[in-house]
Amino acid sequence: MNETQKNRILETAREVLLNEAEALLCIKEKLNGEFVAAVEMILACSGKVILTGIGKSGIIAKKIAATLASTGTPSFYLNPSEAFHGDLGMISKEDVVVALSHSGETDEVLKIIPFIHENGNKLISITGNAESALAKNSDLHLDVEVEHEACILDLAPTSSTTAQLALGDALACALMKMRNFTSQDFARLHPGGSLGRRLLMRVGQVMRRHDLPIVSESATAAEMIHAISRGGLGLIVVQREEKILGIITDGDIRRAMESRQAAFFDIHPMDIATREPKCIYPDSKLIEAEKSMTRHKVNSLLVVDYDEHLVGVIQIYDIKL
Repeated sequence: MNETQKNRILETAREVLLNEAEALLCIKEKLNGEFVAAVEMILACSGKVILTGIGKSGIIAKKIAATLASTGTPSFYLNPSEAFHGDLGMISKEDVVVALSHSGETDEVLKIIPFIHENGNKLISITGNAESALAKNSDLHLDVEVEHEACILDLAPTSSTTAQLALGDALACALMKMRNFTSQDFARLHPGGSLGRRLLMRVGQVMRRHDLPIVSESATAAEMIHAISRGGLGLIVVQREEKILGIITDGDIRRAMESRQAAFFDIHPMDIATREPKCIYPDSKLIEAEKSMTRHKVNSLLVVDYDEHLVGVIQIYDIKL
């Protein structure tokens, strides 16, 4: 591939991104009282928010439903074709229906409108045609008309689906704001995710508690090296009986070997230990441990009980599994 062809590829990609960015700015300017009313309608909904659409709009509807559900608004996607053939029973009278169709004339979507009206559901439409049948038969209409598609043929749904998706995100985020939805709420709905793990799990659940690398203050240099190797944590804890005196990392050992050379084997633990090491309690959340490590620029914390006795060690690798 020559340079001219490579430049054409980049030029095309940049034009697509620019066109879609311009479409989003256009949608931003169209936001009005209808959007506010849509948020209020969903907030007042005692049931679920049901997203529907077919084709590319259906794919976007699925994503919006997933985003709403994960940010505090109970929601699911309903295929309009399947709804028309028996799945309309999934819509309860308390639900709000949000229908997506770029043209606003999608037959599969229009066919279920009579049931929605008869069932007493509120209907919000998201279309690119305010004069369409879907828009005119909705309680609220959100306009996502774009000047043209980013597709080089102006045919494939590109800018239009990006506009639908972004408007769905705007709805979800506005609802989050009005519900005072917090990171704790998000974690509760994402217990298997990294954020959920850090916000919900506690230090005591993941800390290393057995075979902790502990040495006395009278340990020799050789004993320190053996202890840090056996422990597999890259550190050793110096204790006098049950009192924590300090912590020594493998970095401390290396630096002492380089600086003291032959005299290294004459050292004692407290010659190189960090006194008053950073500690945390086992009932602390993982997110607290992570913040402490970041704040103090360390990769490990000693876990202590309320008598300040060592009960474990937690490392950054335990948090970011």
